[in-house]
Amino acid sequence: MSNYAFPAGSRVRIVSYSPFRGLKGTIRTVDAIPHPDIDEPFCFYHIELEGAHLKEPIWFQHDEVEIASLN
Repeated sequence: MSNYAFPAGSRVRIVSYSPFRGLKGTIRTVDAIPHPDIDEPFCFYHIELEGAHLKEPIWFQHDEVEIASLN
């Protein structure tokens, strides 16, 4: 399980099955919680989405986002 923390400012795509799936955005804040059983933290990302009706950044779990392609 790779739970690598993306830094603030990274461009990401939402991959979770939610109304935001497929949208891209920019990470504004990273909140990492230490995991007692593994060395990597459990991360939450505060993401400012492009194309969403909500203008406030939204929190997503680490497994709900991936780095957006450069294409």
